[in-house]
Amino acid sequence: MASSPTETRYFDSFDGERMAYREMGTGRPVVLIHGYFSDADTNWIKFGHAAAIAARGFRVIMPDLRGHGESARPHDPAAYPPDALTKDGHALVAHLGLTDYDLGGYSLGARTTARMLATGAGPRRIIFSGMGLDGITDVHRRTDYFRHVLTNLGGHERRSPAFMAEAFLKTTGGDPQALLGVLEAFVDTPTDALAGFGQPALVVMGADDDEVGSGTELAQALPDARFVEIPGNHMSAVTKPELGRAIADFVAG
Repeated sequence: MASSPTETRYFDSFDGERMAYREMGTGRPVVLIHGYFSDADTNWIKFGHAAAIAARGFRVIMPDLRGHGESARPHDPAAYPPDALTKDGHALVAHLGLTDYDLGGYSLGARTTARMLATGAGPRRIIFSGMGLDGITDVHRRTDYFRHVLTNLGGHERRSPAFMAEAFLKTTGGDPQALLGVLEAFVDTPTDALAGFGQPALVVMGADDDEVGSGTELAQALPDARFVEIPGNHMSAVTKPELGRAIADFVAG
């Protein structure tokens, strides 16, 4: 049933770490990667986005990133080399034998999509959601902020952005030490690399999202992209049905 996700499935990644993923629906595969502090269920299943896409005749494949969800959460810094998340993504595609598929993500998932494309992935269509140009070309602009969040848990001013980030971390059961490791795996994707992403692309972003740069600038940096604005900010846009509808309309177009 399109509305019923699979039980969690697992595969061994490039370095033997056990990675988790879930699926929903049948048809041409659409791989969707969640954001930092989140997981596949929170980002794609909970608010109906995967179901909306699956209902249009697609097999939605949703991994949990390394250090997140039901995937391995190693504490050894050696488990987080540069592009570790990218290599995990390639390992999932290889594990499932995907050839004709679409690829995208939200926030860190969109950044991981860019890195997969820069290192050889060949999807038919690409989706960058919750992501602007600076968030891809200058990944370290936010790492100090997240490091501050993770190393000062319990000490953030109430209702501050750091306080809200910690509250979200608690709802997803995040592992602070593993998530600090994830920060070390981030790699920039330069604008000249973006210019080489020739696939049809969707950039979809909350109207009040000011955390990851400009979505319109990201769309302009891609050769064949459309920009769609939806309600919400970086956190709340994930809860809006417009996110799933925009992705479903794009992959079905």
